[in-house]
Amino acid sequence: MGSHRRLAPTGFDKGAVAALGLLSAAAAALGAVPAGTAAAAPHDDARTEVDRLYEEAEQATEAYNKADEKADALREKVTTAQDRIARQQDRINTMREALGSLAGAQYRAGGLDPSLALLFSDDPDDYLDKAAALDRINAHQAGQLRELQTAMRELAQERAEATRALGELERSRTAVARHKKTVERKLARARQLLNALAPAERAAFDRASRSGRTDLPALTGGVPASGRAAAALAAARSALGKPYVWGANGPSGFDCSGLMQWSYAQAGVSLPRTSQAQRYAGRQVPLSQAQPGDLVVYRSDASHVGMYVGNGQVIHAPYPGAPVRYDPVGMMPVASVTRV
Repeated sequence: MGSHRRLAPTGFDKGAVAALGLLSAAAAALGAVPAGTAAAAPHDDARTEVDRLYEEAEQATEAYNKADEKADALREKVTTAQDRIARQQDRINTMREALGSLAGAQYRAGGLDPSLALLFSDDPDDYLDKAAALDRINAHQAGQLRELQTAMRELAQERAEATRALGELERSRTAVARHKKTVERKLARARQLLNALAPAERAAFDRASRSGRTDLPALTGGVPASGRAAAALAAARSALGKPYVWGANGPSGFDCSGLMQWSYAQAGVSLPRTSQAQRYAGRQVPLSQAQPGDLVVYRSDASHVGMYVGNGQVIHAPYPGAPVRYDPVGMMPVASVTRV
C-alpha cells in the first residue's frame, strides 16, 4: 500500500474529525488569517490525515499478511500432525491385535512347565525343536511389546504437539481478525476524508502522491540483473491497472507485497508474503546500483515495497483507489533495495 510525500507522525488516537475540528477552531481564533488560507487549511490537513491513515493501514495490512501466512503454515502443520496421529493409531491397533492373538494362543495351549513337557513328550527331539521355536516366539513377542510401548509414547507426544499447534492457530486467527478490523477502520476513515474533498483537491492529492525526492542518486535504465528478474518485471507490468486490494496477492488485485510475491512467482521464484520478509529475500544493494527487477523497500519499518523498472521509476500497488502503476522511486523514504 502506498503513502505519499507528506508523512504525518504515526498515531492511532487522532481521528480525522478531531483533526479537522481542531484546525477549524484554530482558524476561528486567529481572526487575522486571510479567508482563503483558512479555507485551504482544512483541505491540507485532510490530505495529511489521509496520508497518515494510509500509512497506518499499510502497517496493519503487513501485520495481517504475516499473521495470515503464519495461520496457513499452522493449518498445514496441524493437518500433517493429524494424519500422522491417525496412521500411528492404526499401527498401534494392529500391534495390539497381533499380541492379543499370540497371548490367546499361548493361554489355550496351557503353557506346561518345560521339564514336564519334555518328560511326557513322545519325541524329545521334536519337543526340543519346538521349545527353541517357542523361545524365539517369546523373544519376538517381547520385541513387539517394546515397539508398542514406543509407538504409544510417540503418539502421546504427537497429540500434545498437535494440541499446542491448534492453540497457536487459534491465537493466529484472532490476530488476523484484529489486524483486519484495524485496516478496515482506517481505510473507511480515509475514504470518508477523500470523498469530502472537491475533485480538484483529490487531483492535487494524487499528484502529491506521485511526487518524488530530488536528492536521489542518478538512476539509469539498466537491464534486469537476471532472467528471472526480467520475467518478474514482465509479470508486474502485466498487472498495471489492476486494483489495489488489501491482503490480496493476485491475479485480479494486489496489495504492495502481494504484487511482488505474485510477480516473482510467475518467474518461478517463491518470495515471502510480507514486505518486511521480502526485504531479506535476496542480496541488498545500494540504491545507486538498482537494476530492473530489484525490490525497493520503503520506510524504516519496511511497510511498503515496489519493483524498480529503470529510469528512476518503480511499479507498485499504492493504496485503495489507486491501481497498480508507475511512480518515482523517491516517492517516499527508501529503506533498502533487494536483488532477488
